[in-house]
Formats: sequence, structure tokens, C-alpha cells
Amino acid sequence: MKKKLLSLFAIFLFTLGNCYAIDLNKPLDEETLKKYKKITQDENLIKAVELLDRTTAKYSKEAILGKNLTERPIQIEFLNLATINPMYMNFDALGWKKKKNLFIYINEKHKDAPIEALSAILAHEAIHQDEHNSINEETYAWTLEAAVWTQLTEDNPELEKISHPLVERENVIKKLFIRGDYSSKYIHKFVVTNKGYQNLPERSYGFEELL
Repeated sequence: MKKKLLSLFAIFLFTLGNCYAIDLNKPLDEETLKKYKKITQDENLIKAVELLDRTTAKYSKEAILGKNLTERPIQIEFLNLATINPMYMNFDALGWKKKKNLFIYINEKHKDAPIEALSAILAHEAIHQDEHNSINEETYAWTLEAAVWTQLTEDNPELEKISHPLVERENVIKKLFIRGDYSSKYIHKFVVTNKGYQNLPERSYGFEELL
């Protein structure tokens, strides 16, 4: 599965245009709610996942729905991350594996974040599907997140102007992405110097090479 991710990264497709597969301002229909019953009941999170369908991170949507290393849907929820470990209190989100199940926990302070920003961070967290992490894996995940946010803000530039901590995060990595000519060049440097990643190995399964 992760080998496939690397091949996708090698031909990184940055497509613009109308990214919206659903109307973010309308309530979800019963069929869509039923589809996400095992993932989340939060309508904004469902819309954020659906939004991935028309972005570079379509794979992340498929992973959340169950096309991942566990072959089970990834459960998503807002959470006070300090309840997992006080060191996670200020994290924006976590990808987590518990026994055979995958979870994405988003910091509860982001409940009111724009759906597009939630979509970008979900694209990132859906990449983490096992207990092993690495500099290469984080570089891939952050680059994918930046690409999604760049696509969505090209479609709606007003998103960048919203005052919200999650939007601030996305704007920072978008600048790195564009500065590197829509590549991982400067995002890799950002990951390597991040204190939270200091003990990570350079490579992990599926991310042996940085493309």
C-alpha cells in the first residue's frame, strides 16, 4: 500500500479547478451519513473527507473508508489530546493505531475550523497506518497536506484570510510548498528541524526513498 503512495508522489499531480464534490453549506443526506457511520457522526468531518475526493489526496479518502493497511475504516473524532498524553496537548492532530484499528484524533480546539482546513489535515493523518514512522513518511504527509490546502485555496482564496490556528498552520506549509516549486524540498527541511521528529529514523516501511 505505501509503495503505491511513493509512486504517486513521484508523479505528484497538482490539479486546479473546482475541488468541491459536495455542497459544504447543505446538510448531508441519509445515504452519506450511513456511509460514514463507522468513521464519524460529525457532519463537518464527513464533508472534509468527501472534499478529498476531488483533490490530490483522493487516496487519503479511500484510506479513511477502509483501503489501508488494516483494511478497516479509520475512525475520526475531535479530542482533548492531553487525555492521551500531556505531551500531545498542543498537537493539531494525531494518527493512532490501537490493536487492529486506526484512529485520527483532531485537537478539539479545531472543531470550528474551516472544513477545507480539516480536509487538508485529514489528508496528512490518513497516511499514517502503522506503528512505524520516519522523516520520509512525515515529509510525504506534510507535502500532501500542503498540496491539498493549495488546491482548495486556489479555488477559494478567501480561505487563507480566515483567522484560525489551523488555517495559520496550512498557510505556513503552503508557502513552503510553493517556495519549493510545488515539491517537498523545503517541507523536508521543516520536518528534519521539527523537535517532535528528532528521534525518528530517516526511513520506514513504504517510505524507504524520498522522492
